[in-house]
Amino acid sequence: MNNLFMNESNPIISNSRNLINYLPSKGWTAIVVIIAVLIATPILFVVSSIFIDAGTIWKHLAETVLTSYILNSLLLMFGVGIGVLIIGIATAWLVTICRFWGCRWFEWLLLLPLSAPAYLLAYTYTNMLDYYGPVQSTLRSWFGWQNYNDYWFPDIRSVWGAIVMLILVLYPYVYLLARTAFLEQSICTLEASRSLGCSPWQSFFKVALPLARPGIMAGLALALMETLNDFGTVKYFGVNTFTTGIYDTWFGLGEREAAAQLAAFLMLFIFTLILLELWSRRQARYYQNSSPKSHIPRYQLTSWRAILAWLVCFLPFFGGFLAPSLYLVDLVIANAETALENNFFNLANHSLMVSVVTAIAALILSLIMAYGKRLQDNFFMNASVRIAALGYAIPGSVIAVGILIPVGRLDNAIANIMEQGFNLKIGLLISGTILALIYAYLVRFLPVAFGAVESSLGKIKPSLDDAARSLGSTPSKILIKIHTPLMTGGMLTAIMLVFVDVMKELPATLVIRPFNFDTLAIRVYQYASDERLSDAAAPALAIVLVGMIPVIFLSWQIAQSRRS
Repeated sequence: MNNLFMNESNPIISNSRNLINYLPSKGWTAIVVIIAVLIATPILFVVSSIFIDAGTIWKHLAETVLTSYILNSLLLMFGVGIGVLIIGIATAWLVTICRFWGCRWFEWLLLLPLSAPAYLLAYTYTNMLDYYGPVQSTLRSWFGWQNYNDYWFPDIRSVWGAIVMLILVLYPYVYLLARTAFLEQSICTLEASRSLGCSPWQSFFKVALPLARPGIMAGLALALMETLNDFGTVKYFGVNTFTTGIYDTWFGLGEREAAAQLAAFLMLFIFTLILLELWSRRQARYYQNSSPKSHIPRYQLTSWRAILAWLVCFLPFFGGFLAPSLYLVDLVIANAETALENNFFNLANHSLMVSVVTAIAALILSLIMAYGKRLQDNFFMNASVRIAALGYAIPGSVIAVGILIPVGRLDNAIANIMEQGFNLKIGLLISGTILALIYAYLVRFLPVAFGAVESSLGKIKPSLDDAARSLGSTPSKILIKIHTPLMTGGMLTAIMLVFVDVMKELPATLVIRPFNFDTLAIRVYQYASDERLSDAAAPALAIVLVGMIPVIFLSWQIAQSRRS
């Protein structure tokens, strides 16, 4: 793997060399500022739409559906927040501090629901729990029921069904960060609480949980942002939220300004979440002293406690990954003759192409930003990096609106200039092209790659830079020849994370994709909307299998770091 990144003919390295090799040391700030401006432009256009007069359409929205958008979004956030906190913290504590059968396996099995987007679970569970689905059909055969009048069954196509689907796929955010926080806690602190007479439960609530709060809150914030970003689940279940409202207002009513204002309203929710989390911490600090050679003692669970702990860990994994995956596999096998038809390989090629291009572009931009911040840690550099990192907090539907408006105006301006000045009709150059789609992906997922690259670069001692400079190396050569080979793990993580996020992204792809350019995610959405889940099974399963790659790699990294 090291040879892959150190090879001079590698496309990632060669592309990085072309973009980075000629940057003078004093020009890094300017380059990073330009990147930040490009990334922030869609967000700024959405914010500026607040001051545009949308006419009577906004009054119509306020009188009819705006209240439902707000209430449903708040209800989703509340329900998902409570669910992911309970499941994430409970499972993280059990696999970290307790010993029971299968606990080692659950350490990474509990992360697998991250590989499946929520809309896939929505389509799968709807088909399984439908009146003619396997669950209700089996219950009717067991108990001799004839129709709906003989029994009651919950309707999954509701706001509560959407909450459950989102909890099952988003709890790993809290689980992962909470488990990391528990692993890093000082044994001395826990042992001191036990020596003072605290029971295991008291040590958990009074010591371990407060110390893990920053990580838990960060995971909760990510889960709530993904909740507000969701489109496929709430659209399929008929739950009106801001994401569905943006799409319906833009394409159903043809009102771009009103859609942009709804997007700006949704951004207020996002920024409120961020500000509340920062305010809740205020001046609090969380310091922990731990020895790298120490190991947290585990409590051996027996009898009913071991069974209960096993069930607490198994049920989220079963509901969030195992059950829907097995059902999709069964559908693919049952329709094996037609599973890979319906243009499957062309769709897979589209998804693969945009994912690879976006991942490589995100890696290159992240290298420039992270290394520029390392070279010149000044105000403009730090501000630019923070602005460029806002994209992941912004839902895909908001980014799509923020891109289509300025890009459409730019295309129209260029077309008018060419027609009036040169009598050439060139049409639209960027709007409705793959370039605009990749731009949207970069705005949304560049922070993911930047986080991995910056973390990896931060582990390299500055003394290496000083030694290389004393030998006459330029900053560009230091990055390419010294840092890049040492950052193999971080670069690979960045590529995989962005690759899988692009494969799963639905809202931005649905709005910006070029004509007749569908991806696996789009086709799954279309088939599921037409109640053709058997046709959607193959592309849905492909998305899940691809999503498992970074999850397994992440689990392996955590296990390796714990052993070392």
